[in-house]
Amino acid sequence: MAWFPKTIIESGEVGPHLVITAGVHGDEFEPMQCIHALMDQLPGQLKKGKLTLVPCVNIEAFLLGERTASDDLDLARICPGDPEGTMTMQIGHELTELINSADYYIDLHTGGTRFSVYPLTGYPLNPDVEALAGSRKMAQAFNLPFIWGTDWRLKGRSMSIACENNIPAIYAEYEGAAVCSPRGVIDYVDGCLNVLGMLEMIIREQPESRVQTIVEDPSEGSGHMQICHPAPFDGLLTPNYSLGDKVNQGDVLGTVRTVDGDQCQELIAGQSGTLIVLHTFSMVREGDATFVIA
Repeated sequence: MAWFPKTIIESGEVGPHLVITAGVHGDEFEPMQCIHALMDQLPGQLKKGKLTLVPCVNIEAFLLGERTASDDLDLARICPGDPEGTMTMQIGHELTELINSADYYIDLHTGGTRFSVYPLTGYPLNPDVEALAGSRKMAQAFNLPFIWGTDWRLKGRSMSIACENNIPAIYAEYEGAAVCSPRGVIDYVDGCLNVLGMLEMIIREQPESRVQTIVEDPSEGSGHMQICHPAPFDGLLTPNYSLGDKVNQGDVLGTVRTVDGDQCQELIAGQSGTLIVLHTFSMVREGDATFVIA
């Protein structure tokens, strides 16, 4: 059975197959609106190759208004999935097959309902020189302010599947915090069109670069946002910094205080860099990531 809808646009001419997905997590809305806009705009515009658009990979998670479906598995951690497994495992299998059919891949995300992410494109630092060069070119063309290359050894993700098969691929992140940013939708649509233009699949003049920062961090575990600066206990998070701020190792990023007020602990920056993820939902559970620094 097909677990998610796909729109396929054929040019009729030989060229690359670009796959663009949204809704791997059900609470990330700008990507879904971006795909809808591309579905409306691109038929008849493709000059070569094939484009596959997926407006929402994780339908049940979207209908629940949650990051994950009812089996509570994170689709971005279980690829290649299992055709005989739970719903999310089966979706992961179908997503893996789709990624493997691509010559280039874009996976669109946001911080969802509890996080906000500084607008960025990222990619795994693939040991394959040609695939990595393709990912770098895609990230530059997508044209968000921050580019982040990270550990290629992380498993279970859409990027992992692309990396293992040497498919040039990027993911994008853009704010979140339980809202759908109109600016984010526009930037996502422009980014996808820029990549299509760079691949010569459509006629599009490349805009002036908006890229401000490029960070490539090959250290083990880099890019794993869910483990950074974990909350020490359940409580209220009070941040001292905003997205995009520069911080230094040892800075007090914020505090977590128990709701009864009896315990309060500072969260200390483990490295210097740019604050690219902020837990915007004030209630945190023990172990929740709170801040990510690139």
